[in-house]
Amino acid sequence: MGRYRQPNPVSSKYITYEGKQRLTEEVDKLWKKKRPEVTKALAAAAAEGDRSENAEYIYRKKELREIDARLRYLRRRLDGIVVVDRVPDDPDRVFFGAWVRLEDSRGNEFVYRVVGPDEFDPSLGYISMDSPMGRALIGKSLHDEFTLSLPDGDADYVITGISYKHADNQTP
Repeated sequence: MGRYRQPNPVSSKYITYEGKQRLTEEVDKLWKKKRPEVTKALAAAAAEGDRSENAEYIYRKKELREIDARLRYLRRRLDGIVVVDRVPDDPDRVFFGAWVRLEDSRGNEFVYRVVGPDEFDPSLGYISMDSPMGRALIGKSLHDEFTLSLPDGDADYVITGISYKHADNQTP
């Protein structure tokens, strides 16, 4: 009897130029640096003899499988990805790649960038366009208000800035 795994929901195929660079660098690092190191350690562990009780051998085999799985995923993902590296025709609305400044009903400010699902990073303020916040932002304009349902209740936001360029000295 096989194990049925429900397929993952199809995520958006869009990515920023910087996001594609990061994924490409990860593939290079895994393929050229990490995988050869693990393969060498695996060969050394295999040379020690009995593989059935060799913890180092078992660990390295598992690590190699994880690296290979990640490489397969990244290569498949990079093949079907669309790089969005231009400003939309209407830069006064929120679309993919936009930096958005929000204010909630309590006066707290947040700055997010709407990116693809492969590059979201909360520590950088990158949110996926497939996330509830990302879906709520797409298509909105400056000063638009919206409500987002959160686990602990609804939250009201207003868009106070939209920009498609971001640098250390320039925020939306």
